[in-house]
Amino acid sequence: MSTWTRYIRYAMAPVITMPAVTTVEPGRLSPTTASPEPTARQASAGTAMPMAATGGGHRQNWRSVNGAGSAEQSASSGYRVTMTDAWLSETRSSYDTDASGYAEKVRGLLDESPYLRSSLALFAELVHGAGGGQVADIGCGPGYVTGHLHDAGVDVFGIDLSPEMVAIARQDYPDLRFEVGTMTDLDLADDSLAGIIAFWSVIHVPDHAMPGVFEQFRRVLRPQGPLLVGFHVGDEIRHTSEGYTGRPINVDTHHRRPSKVAGWLRDAGFAIEAELVIGPDKDVPGAVIFARRDA
Repeated sequence: MSTWTRYIRYAMAPVITMPAVTTVEPGRLSPTTASPEPTARQASAGTAMPMAATGGGHRQNWRSVNGAGSAEQSASSGYRVTMTDAWLSETRSSYDTDASGYAEKVRGLLDESPYLRSSLALFAELVHGAGGGQVADIGCGPGYVTGHLHDAGVDVFGIDLSPEMVAIARQDYPDLRFEVGTMTDLDLADDSLAGIIAFWSVIHVPDHAMPGVFEQFRRVLRPQGPLLVGFHVGDEIRHTSEGYTGRPINVDTHHRRPSKVAGWLRDAGFAIEAELVIGPDKDVPGAVIFARRDA
């Protein structure tokens, strides 16, 4: 199995499962199978963490997502995360359920992926070049990207929807700061960040919620601050019903064209500086977009 394939999250950031195709994403990993695409489906529901089509122990089925509900949970960081959409609550619950399995899957992932490491090195250089300052790894999962950027000299902290993921990140990186929060409503001051990275963590966010997420990114990022967004490339939504630990989960992973993601970013007030497609001939390519907040 290739490094990139193993890197696709069910994607629990970020992705998911279907009868017979294995992939793994950067940000979160998960094995899944691919099932036939339905005749007509265009779901616009999403999530706040990375899961994606993966090949490993996640059972995937195609289905449209249109649920809305409400739930709240006390965040270990001291404030409340309010779930106003079913997809958000399901994503949090799924990652809580499978946190240990996911964390195990991504251990050592960056060591095997030079393109991902190079993307992170460039991001760190852009942050330093813009004067440095605090950077948020949004949808940080078990914290491995946060730790990597810290080692590159970046003043970085992590935010994740899943309290269980945050607990693992705090355990593995005790010297770094991790908080429970949602990218749909960041508990951060305007213009407070020098940079943002969303490493396969928007893959569970439905189309209808993506503009709001990028508006949140722009709000908390200072003018000219760099943004890196990683995601799965494609035109489908994959559902994962079984996690790496074999426990039931319920998460959808959205595969998108770079042009679509870039369009949302431009509409939110970002200038696109570069795009990189990783594994363009693979079943599930990945993409990284570098953008900068306008003045």
